[in-house]
Amino acid sequence: MTHVGLESVLVAGRGPAACSVITACTRLGVKAVAVHSEAERSARHVRLADDAFLLGPAPAVESYLAVDRIVEAARRSGVQAVLPVPPALAGNARLAAAVAAAGLVWVGPDADVLERLGGDGVEPASERGLLAWVTAGGLRHLTPVRRDRAAGIARVSWTPAEGPEPPSSVRRLAEVGWRGLVTVGVDPDGELAEVAAGFSLDMAVLERAHGVDAVELALRSAAGSRADGSPEREGTDRPARRAAVSAQLRSTLPPGEPGRVSGPLPATGRRNGEGAEVEVVAVSGYDPGDRLDGWYDALLATVSAAAPDVRAAAQAAARILGALPDVGVPHDGPEVCAVLERLARGRAPEAG
Repeated sequence: MTHVGLESVLVAGRGPAACSVITACTRLGVKAVAVHSEAERSARHVRLADDAFLLGPAPAVESYLAVDRIVEAARRSGVQAVLPVPPALAGNARLAAAVAAAGLVWVGPDADVLERLGGDGVEPASERGLLAWVTAGGLRHLTPVRRDRAAGIARVSWTPAEGPEPPSSVRRLAEVGWRGLVTVGVDPDGELAEVAAGFSLDMAVLERAHGVDAVELALRSAAGSRADGSPEREGTDRPARRAAVSAQLRSTLPPGEPGRVSGPLPATGRRNGEGAEVEVVAVSGYDPGDRLDGWYDALLATVSAAAPDVRAAAQAAARILGALPDVGVPHDGPEVCAVLERLARGRAPEAG
């Protein structure tokens, strides 16, 4: 067994988020099995995985969101666990129950907890929020987050100078049995607006701020262990150690219109920014030559950065996204860079 307590997982998801999770599994020594639709037999997340299984036709409801097909793929693959990536799957109580009924480990909150708390199954897009790893001891790596939105989707997230106090309902997550990662939205009155399991697109803010691996945290929770094999110790609500920023690059192709990536997206990997204290991590969902299928949300890549302050982190992320050549498909890079540049000047972006 690996130090996270699991040897193999089926990664339920696609795109850059699935690529990030599969890469982390490889780094942790955990066998990662991908799933895919007929339209994405050669997608980048499939190429990165140790093995892959077809779910079904291109429509997501017949493949990536099909509970029975995901569970059957997990059975056939021989994995120990199912790791759901997007909140749409991670918050699905029916999928969690079906995985457990199949004798497999579900990497996330139990089905009954999801039923009671109503995991929203969407990416939280409230302007203010919190990220955390929930253990039996409480909230760990608690990270306030602010979000800039476009059409209801968070496109840039960052650690604010002052974050919202966790609503009492958030602090009670451990008491009601929630385990693993959580992303919440906080409304203007300071109350809980949204709650989501899984790898929300701004989970990279938690990773960069605290220097942790969200996949490792999720796997350790599911296996009921710590990296050193000792029981979970009492958690503490520590502020972020570093400022962090995460940005998402999306294709602006009209819905249903396919495309092809012909140029390089931000090269996947970890690198130093200007200065030893600046760290940048990029994750691409596509390589040159890959086809963008019109069926799916075309998230192309994510870039996250950590630095002594938000300005430096935003500058580092903007340098990566601002230097992109023609990638073959239209994207929202200029708009995202405009948000990052306002942060780099010390100005919070206007509400989306």
